[in-house]
Amino acid sequence: MTLADLLDVADHRRADIERLAAELQPGRRVALATHINADGDGCGSGTALARLLAQRGMRPYIVNPTPWPGMYDFLLGSDVANRTIEGAGALRDADVLLVHDISDVKRLGVLADTVRTLKIPRLVIDHHLPSDEPPGEITLADTSACATGELVYDLAVTLGLEITPAVAGSLYAAILTDTGGFRFSNTTPRCHAIAAALLAAGVDPEEMYTRIYASAPIGRLQLLGEALETLGIDREHGITWISVAAGALERHEVRSEDLDGIVEHARSVSGTRLALFFRDLGHGKVKVSFRSTGVVDVNAFARQFGGGGHAKASGALVTGSLEEVRDRVISAARAHLAAS
Repeated sequence: MTLADLLDVADHRRADIERLAAELQPGRRVALATHINADGDGCGSGTALARLLAQRGMRPYIVNPTPWPGMYDFLLGSDVANRTIEGAGALRDADVLLVHDISDVKRLGVLADTVRTLKIPRLVIDHHLPSDEPPGEITLADTSACATGELVYDLAVTLGLEITPAVAGSLYAAILTDTGGFRFSNTTPRCHAIAAALLAAGVDPEEMYTRIYASAPIGRLQLLGEALETLGIDREHGITWISVAAGALERHEVRSEDLDGIVEHARSVSGTRLALFFRDLGHGKVKVSFRSTGVVDVNAFARQFGGGGHAKASGALVTGSLEEVRDRVISAARAHLAAS
């Protein structure tokens, strides 16, 4: 298979893109939104879309349910409008809503109720498993994509939009982070082919690595050290877990994005089949991240707790104290693994 073959956009994706394009008309105001606590794919895909849709003559702006992560400030630039601080009110100015990197409207957090009532076209670009309540009706969705950024790349190619150095940087950040630095099982030959095209378009891979992985504040390392002290291991069932108590981020003067990757330390323990990360949000809510190292379908398991995501990476928000939720989830995980 040649590089050109790998970069070719599949017919079913082209058809979906054409349906989206019918609503992406010049002059329209388009609100771009991703999930709570946006990650590299959410931020990279959003900033790439903002620049691409501006080329198409649209007026794009970002409205996310939680503040923009500081570690991805470099993706914004002065040419991308970020109206997140205005909250749901900013959505009411839009002619079109484009939600990306989300398959479930509940992942829009404080924006979800407003999105449910919008009478404008609601578009979705996503690579997660479908949910019972999608955030839009017109979709470009494919779980075989390594990241939402891959689908945004396909949109750019199909619509003949220019992949400028800034767009390439955003898409590279999306793909780099969602594949774990090209280490996870969603890393495909096509993923590498797109990365090569983005490098050719002007991405500096060393600069990107430094910005994302080698610019940690000291508080992040101190928080990691504290979290590793909570490491728990159930060797019989192949379960490992790490916890972060309420108030830990404030004590170490870091933000939620500084928790990215902590669960991977649990997953890296030899013999692990299922890794769990518990973050106490306070007020009786605990965010749980689920990671699989093999055949365990953590999306199916996370749905027991009202969550979901990918087969090997999912999450859920669970009511209860940290200790209660941890005991309940670990007990359920033992039963789930024993049954499988």
